[in-house]
Amino acid sequence: MTPDRAPGFRRRFRVSPGRDVVKAEVEDDFHCMGVTVHHRDGMATQIEAEMQRAPWTTCPGAVRQLQATFTGVALAAFAERGEKRENCTHLHDLATLAAAHAFDASPLVYDVVVSDPVDGRNEALLRRNGETLLHWVLDGGVVTQPQEIAGLTLDKLGRWIALLSPQLQEAARVLRWGAMIAHGRIIPLERQSDATRMPVGNCYTFQLDRRTAARRIGEIRDFSRGSAQPLELRRTVP
Repeated sequence: MTPDRAPGFRRRFRVSPGRDVVKAEVEDDFHCMGVTVHHRDGMATQIEAEMQRAPWTTCPGAVRQLQATFTGVALAAFAERGEKRENCTHLHDLATLAAAHAFDASPLVYDVVVSDPVDGRNEALLRRNGETLLHWVLDGGVVTQPQEIAGLTLDKLGRWIALLSPQLQEAARVLRWGAMIAHGRIIPLERQSDATRMPVGNCYTFQLDRRTAARRIGEIRDFSRGSAQPLELRRTVP
């Protein structure tokens, strides 16, 4: 069974560039969010963000943190900007993706498909505007295919990713992060509903000053069942 036909995680990014504005959106099982970057002369003049679905009560507060991080920053410097873990990591990714494609001539769509493990084995693939760029096979969390990264876990792919072309570097990071998030599908919800048990400082919600106040909320959707697709209900024009 191919990953597309198997039960599993689905994630879609869409970046829509316009005149002096670019919008990036993401939707998956656990999240539905968007970031709009207004810019002039290569500088971000205004950052807007919205969270239609987010997993924690504290997540909406990350919008102000994102604005503080990127307002007034050159688009070319977004990727070098730190503070990812002080932000909502998903909003931060959307902002940097938007900046990277602000001057593209047409929209960009990334689709991530990660099948649920069967006997520990699963597959992860990434498409860019419908074209498959990456397809990984994993066994027990260790990559077995393609051969050049066989034996590595997802968190050890950084050195290999750095050697890829810029286009594939971005795609590989999108797939790696999606495959990591997909693991949440096989963890019982009660085990991932206490923010104080999560690694300290991994994101905006898991900072020491707010993790005790965070409560799990939000609808979880399974796009591998039925005909619904991520982002199909969101407006595309920035």
